[in-house]
Parts: sequence; C-alpha cells; structure tokens
Amino acid sequence: MPVEFLGIAATHNGSETHPRSGAAFDKEFTLKLARAHEDHGWDRVLFAYGSGSPDPAPAAAYIASRLDKLRILLAHRPNVSYPTFAAKTFATLDRISDGRLTVHFITGGSDHEQRREGDTLTKDERYSRTREYIEIVKRIWTEHEPFDHEGEHYRFHDFVSDVFPVQRPRPDVSFGGSSAAAYAAGGAEADIYALWGEPLEKTAEQIEAVKAAARAAGRTTPPRIQVAFRPIIAPTEELAWEKAHRTVDAIKARKEKGEPAVVRHHRRGEPENAGSQRLISIARSGERYDRALWTPTAAATGGAGNSNALVGTPETVARALLDYYDLGVDIISARGYDLLGDAIDFGRHVIPLVREEVAKRDAEGAARGPGTLVEAG
Repeated sequence: MPVEFLGIAATHNGSETHPRSGAAFDKEFTLKLARAHEDHGWDRVLFAYGSGSPDPAPAAAYIASRLDKLRILLAHRPNVSYPTFAAKTFATLDRISDGRLTVHFITGGSDHEQRREGDTLTKDERYSRTREYIEIVKRIWTEHEPFDHEGEHYRFHDFVSDVFPVQRPRPDVSFGGSSAAAYAAGGAEADIYALWGEPLEKTAEQIEAVKAAARAAGRTTPPRIQVAFRPIIAPTEELAWEKAHRTVDAIKARKEKGEPAVVRHHRRGEPENAGSQRLISIARSGERYDRALWTPTAAATGGAGNSNALVGTPETVARALLDYYDLGVDIISARGYDLLGDAIDFGRHVIPLVREEVAKRDAEGAARGPGTLVEAG
C-alpha cells in the first residue's frame, strides 16, 4: 500500500526549543515552510488549532491558493463554530484547493484549554458532540436537498448548502485520541485515525482497538492509521544522539524559564487526556524502545502532543518508520524542532528511503499474487 507523509504548516518559526522571531502569523515564513514541504516530497501539511493561535482555515486558504500540489489537513474544534457554518467553510476551502482538503476534528483533551473559548462540556459530552458534529458535516457535504436535524447538541431546520466540495463523495475525515471514547467515535466516523508515536507493541494494541471499534460500528473497512513522531536525524548515530540531548536540554531550559510555548499545555499538573498520559507512562518506563524511539522529549514537555522522537541516521529512522508501516501505518506524521531545516532534511534524506522500500515491497507482493503463502525465513 502507498505511504504518505504529513508535515506541519506552522505560521511562525518558533518551536519548543527556540522562541519565534516574528509575529504569530508570519506570512512569508508560512509560505516558505509550506513550499519546502511541497518541494521535498511531503504529501500534506497540518494546520493545527490552538485557542489563541492564528485561525488555521484562512491560513490554509492562503497556502492552497499559492501552491499546486501540497494537500491540507485542517484541524478544527467543534466548539468554535456551528456545524452548518463549518461545513460551508470546509467546502469552500476544498474548492480553493482544488480538492486537496482533509479535516481533522479535535474533541479536546484539556478542560482548561476548552474553557478558554467558552466550552464547559465534560470530556464524555465533548465526544458525543464531536460525533454528532461529524455526522452533520458529512450530510451537508453530500445532500442537495434541505433537511432538519434534531440532535443532542444541535438543532436546525430546512438547511441546505449552496457550496459543495470538489472531492466526491466528500473530503476525508481525520480523528485522533487514545481513550475508549475516542476509539468508539473515531472508529465509527473517521477515514483516518491519528495516533502519537509509541513503542511498536503499544501502537499495535491501539490499531487493534481502532479496528475493533470500527467493527462494532458496523464498518467493513477500518480507518487508515496515521502515527506522529519528532525525528532527530544526523549523518552519524553519534551526531544524532548529541543532537537529541541538545534538543532536550533546550526544551528544559525554556521550561525552567516558564516560556509559554513549553508550559502552556498542562498548566495544572498531570494532563487530562489519555494520549498524553500514555506518553508520560511510557517515558517513565524507559527512554529507548525498538530501533529508534526516544521518550525524553515527551517527558520534558509533560507529554504535550506529538513529542516522542525517532533518533538516528536517515537510514535508521527510515527503518524504524518501516517497522510501523509493517503494523499497518500508512500515513507518517513528522515534525522537527527546526521547522524549516528539519522539513528539508527529512524530505531529502528519509522520505525517499521509505518510499523506495515500500515500492519494493509492493512490487514483490504483486509478483507473488493474492493468496500466496510465504514461508518465514
């Protein structure tokens, strides 16, 4: 099966290791970073969402109107707009991008972050709302006759949109989370299920949980699986590990200074969301797993988001990614700490290695034909 690569569409050049040098929305840097992804083999970029961050939808439209191939993953929280409005926004963006949009729906794992924008629902209530929201958006994207909706969270009457996506029947829906409620919602509604990078054994367990949830929802085809990492690469193993330790030292130094980019995620102690709790637990159990997974980056940020690293030469990191591919992961999300430089280096030195090996395996599989038994060597 093909493999895809997802990068980050940051709107400024700051990261956990260094503060930004300009405005929160730096047009020139946003375009430069997106173009670097398009020019170096990436398939799509994520426009992330934060309560105080630049609005990702117009930022995505800005990039879509200037680049021809790069696809867009737009993060969206259901609490920030009514689904009738959001569905039109998404359809318009799919038009602007000529059918290059996927929407990632975020339920919200932190009560504190959700309340910054007036969302006071409990976590379970948020999952119920997200599932209803996705169902509505899908209907608006595909139905050409007015309809009513009377749900737990939303009610409207006689609605029909006049703008429809380019993609048929609709753009893909992406979803993430590591709790039973997340598996149930995403297993039922998502085309793509996003996970944070964990050891292979635990990733396999999560993939099976997603598949089981999809089966329970009556689906015959489960969501595609996406897994996210923070790659730290260098020409030699020694240089890569030196770079990794410098990276963690920089994160810790910024955290000790109380800089917002590092401490804002979990202001009130332990994180509430299951994904971050899992990352912290994994980090406490060990620093290194499998070929190249390294947890001190996650530990240093308190399990904030995509934070487990893959450390090594491009060859080592590519082999590690192929291990996840063998589990059934076909979308690799990667983001370095030097956003621009790492996007270029990963695109030049890692992506071609992974694509070459995947193509080789696909060719060998096609040559064997369906149903061919292969003896283990």
